[in-house]
Formats: sequence, C-alpha cells, structure tokens
Amino acid sequence: MFNFEEELKKLPREPGVYIMRDDRDAILYVGKAVNLHNRVRSYFRENIGRGPAIDKMVSLIARFEYIVTDSELEALVLENNLIKENSPKYNTLLKDDKTYPYIKVTLGEEYPRILFSRTMKKDRSKYYGPYTGAAAVKDTIELLNKLYCLRTCNRNLPRDIGLERPCLNYHIKQCMAPCQGYISKEEYRERVEQALEFLGGNYNKILKDLEVKMKAASEALDFEAAAGYRDLYNSVRSVAQKQKITDSAGEDKDIIALYRDEAEAVVQVFFVRDGKLIGREHYYMTNVSEIDKAEILENFVKQFYAGTPFIPRELMLQYELGDGELIEKWLTERKGARVYLRVPKIGSKEKLVELAAQNAKHILEQDRERLKREEGRTIGAVKEIAGLLGLPRIERMEAFDISNINGFENVGSMIVFEKGKPKPSDYRKFRIKTVSGPDDYACMREVLTRRFRHGLRESRELEEKNMEQEYGSFTKFPDLLMMDGGRGQVNIALAVLRELHLDIPVCGMVKDDNHRTRGLYFNNVELPVDTHSEGFKLITRVQDEAHRFAIEYHRSLRGKAQVKSVLDEIPGVGPARRKALMRHFKSIGEIKAAGVEELEALPELNRRAAQEIYEFFRRKEASEEET
Repeated sequence: MFNFEEELKKLPREPGVYIMRDDRDAILYVGKAVNLHNRVRSYFRENIGRGPAIDKMVSLIARFEYIVTDSELEALVLENNLIKENSPKYNTLLKDDKTYPYIKVTLGEEYPRILFSRTMKKDRSKYYGPYTGAAAVKDTIELLNKLYCLRTCNRNLPRDIGLERPCLNYHIKQCMAPCQGYISKEEYRERVEQALEFLGGNYNKILKDLEVKMKAASEALDFEAAAGYRDLYNSVRSVAQKQKITDSAGEDKDIIALYRDEAEAVVQVFFVRDGKLIGREHYYMTNVSEIDKAEILENFVKQFYAGTPFIPRELMLQYELGDGELIEKWLTERKGARVYLRVPKIGSKEKLVELAAQNAKHILEQDRERLKREEGRTIGAVKEIAGLLGLPRIERMEAFDISNINGFENVGSMIVFEKGKPKPSDYRKFRIKTVSGPDDYACMREVLTRRFRHGLRESRELEEKNMEQEYGSFTKFPDLLMMDGGRGQVNIALAVLRELHLDIPVCGMVKDDNHRTRGLYFNNVELPVDTHSEGFKLITRVQDEAHRFAIEYHRSLRGKAQVKSVLDEIPGVGPARRKALMRHFKSIGEIKAAGVEELEALPELNRRAAQEIYEFFRRKEASEEET
C-alpha cells in the first residue's frame, strides 16, 4: 500500500519530473518542477481553487513517482518525452501525428540527387523546408529533375559507372546518364548548383535561360522543344509567384497564435522560411478547460518543437510564456544556434500574430459547424434508428454479409460501426469451412456462430486472468445486429443467439425489387424508414459497406485461385517462379503474350523454363481452338 505521508516526506528539494498514477498504474499526469518537494506536496493540500478537473485527477491518484534531474532544462526535456510517449489523460496534449516534408539535396554524394524526405538528419545533405504540402514538394522535385536532368536512381556512383545500361530517363532526355560517364562530375555539379539557386528563390536567371531557349527552338522551327521549354517556363513562374515575401530580412521564423473555447484550443502556425511564407498549419490542443491561454501556448511550443526536426531562428508568439527563458535556452540547445522568443506589441509583426489568431478562430468555428453536421450524420442517425426500433441506446452496430458465385469460395464479412462511423480495425473476414454450394443461410449460420463463440471464449479467458475486456476484440458485443436481408437472415441470427444464450437485438435491412433499401425488419414487422432521413442514409451506408467488404474478399480469393490454377499446371513453375511472373507481368494475359526472350530475362527463369512456359500457352491456345 502506498503511504502518501511517508512518500511526501521523502521528496527531494531538487529539480525533476513527477508522474501521477491511478490504481491501475496508468499515468494520469506528468509535470516538471524546480523543486519536487514543494510542487508535488501542493497537490495534496486542501483545495486552493485548482478547478474541478485537477481535483478529479488528484482524487484518482493511487501513487506518484519522480525522477531527479541535474537541471530544470533536463526536467523540461524529460517531461516532453514522457508526455509524448504516454499521452497522460490530464496533460494538455497536442493532437498531431504529422511529419513535414523536406527537399533533400544529397551533397555528400559525388553525383547528388534531389529527394523527398520526412526526416532531417545530421548528414552532409542540404535540406529545404519544412513544407506543409507533400504534393507541392513532389512537384518541385519533379520540376527540378526535368529542368536540370539530374539522376533519380539509387546507383552508387562513381563505383557503378558503366556496369548497367542507362535507364528510361536517359532515353526520354530527363537524365544526362552520369551512370555511363556521359557527363563530367564538374558539369553535373554545375547543374546541381543551379538547382540549389532555384531552391534558394533565385528564379530570374532560370526564367531568362528558358525564355532564350524557347525562342531559339521556335526560330529553328523545333516546335516540340519550344513547347517543352514553354511548359517549364510556366511551371517555374508559377512556383515563383506562390512565394509571398513577408519579411525583407529573409529569416526563418514561425508565427504562433491560438483561439480557444470551453473544450478545445486551435493553435495556428505560419511558417516563414528565408523571408517567404511557405505555408500554414493548425493544431488542436485538448484538456484546456482550466488553464489560461499563455499556458496552452507554452504547452504547444514545448510539445511541438520537441518533435519537429527544424527549429527556426525566431518564434513570434501571441503571449509571454511563463518558462520563456528556459524554453529559449532549450530551443537554442536543440538548434545549435541562438533562438529568440518574441511577443510583438506594435507594427506589422503584431498584425501577423493577430492574423494567425483570427485564422485559428475561423478554423475552430468552421470545425464546430462541421462537427455539428457530422454528429447529425453519425450520432444523430444512430439515435433515429434506436428510436425507430424502440431501443434505449445503440453505440456499436455489426453487419454481416455473404458472398459467392454459385457456391465457389463462400466467404462472409463482418463490419462494425461505432457511434455511426465505420471502425475498419474491427472488421473481420470469414472463409466458410462447413458449407459447399450456394447456401447463404447455412453460411450465415456458420459466420455468426464462429463470431460469437470466439467472443465468448475470449471473455472467459480474460475473466480467468482477471483482465478487462480488450476494446475492439471479439469480446465487445454489438448493441444491434444488422443482417443484409429480411425475415430469413434475421431468423438465422436469432437462432444462433438463442443457442449461445445471448440477448442481442437483430434487424434485417430489407431491399425492394430494384435492390434498394426500403426499410428494417424487426420483431416480425417491417418498419418503413423515411428515405430522406439521416437514419436511412446510415442504414444504406452500413449495408453497402458490408456488401463491399464481402465482395472484395471474395474477389481476392477468386483471383488467387485462378492464378494458381493456371500457372501451377506448367511443369517447372513453383511458388517462387509463379510469384516472380505475377510481379513482373501483372496478369496472366501478359505472361501468355510474352516471348521466350522476354520470359528468360527474369532472373528466376532459365532458358528451359521460359521455353516451357511459352509452349504451354501455345498448346493451351491450340487446344481451346480445337474445342
């Protein structure tokens, strides 16, 4: 038993991190302190106006632990790491799993490449970014490779020069083939330097060069080349026009402001790189109801910059941070260069922070409306269905469907909707084991029996181990079973549930003669549903999803069976060769059309095997013609 009085006495008067845990040992809260003794003891004094959320958290604490650090800065870093790793229930959390794209130029290689990267490493490469849109980064890389004919391959140069034939890019004039030694290292490097100028924002020289080449090609009546230069010119100009200058100093900075309501806060960040606004992004912060805006902003800065690989020279903030000096020191240490936190009060910089705050407000209000509409489509629709069926509540719905073609490869599908939304992680596929031939009722009986027996078995095992139900496993039973069909399918489900002594409501999704949903069959009565209601739309989505999932599974099994049946007839073709053939040719038709030389080009095939495959399809073709 944890003795609070004794443990509180042992607390050191040193900096460190404290961790509050509940009776299941789950982490409730992680905090840092300059003086652990004073900070942790403050939680267990009489209520001093901390607010109901903190009071609730304190009431749940079963024990606490702490880690002493050498400095407050170390405590800050450790606190960030523990929050990110454990996502404690009562910490203000940044809801973000984004990684930002960079343009990476591999200057450490003798023949550098321009690559897309989501990590920024301490290597000899040069990085540009981070950017907020992956598509724009990929477009820029494609444009640069097209402009300067740089290599995109992974060959080790100059070691591999001349070892292999040049790739397609050389033949379509999008690479100068350094792999063949067709361009000198100096000339290639010059092209890379020009690409670096482009990435640095110097577009004028490139635009002039392209304009000269376009006119020269046009005068030489080489209209195809002229059109190519024209397209490149327009692409470069488009990129150049998107760069909006926001600061003549040309520095890197992030402009950060927030807007909050009772439950959530949105933090808006404008990313300025080399004096250009390259994008913006917003982030949600949770558990904000009882802390002020400056503390929310401080928590954001600590969590966001603990995870992002790039730290700008300056953060322009909406509010002063309580631990501002400490955070500034920490960011400087992480960047390896001086970082400044500033709160502009007047002028254009203050207006930029204000603009970020307005954007945050706009996003939160927009999302509130969107969530309201989404709630109507999901939770509201579920309530409609519950009302129609006379059920007190529905949270989890499961729907089942069977798919086959004349009894071939019978399969079943189970799909799950929770609070009106699909939950793909809980979807299950069933390959029918006991039924041969087209008997949907028998197939459905097998699927439902396996599903619920599995759930009951898991529940017993967890009970024996004194463990809670695993969320999302078979142990979580539905509040409503939705069968794809009318009375027949419903009766099958009810019979299975009776056999297993389970009491779960079952309804059938009834279709009309045109295969469109018309109502629900429940308690031996067909209930009409308003076709314009959100409840009806949800029923249709559930039915369509169950059908789609079953058909996709059946199609995948059918496709595998067809591939196996044809290729396995060929002498000398085993699993490895079959896999190699399908990976290279993509379809049986392409294999059938291939010549002996083309087949022999696969590393897995020798001349004899290639000849056997070729002759097999010729024999099969001749046999089919005779028939």
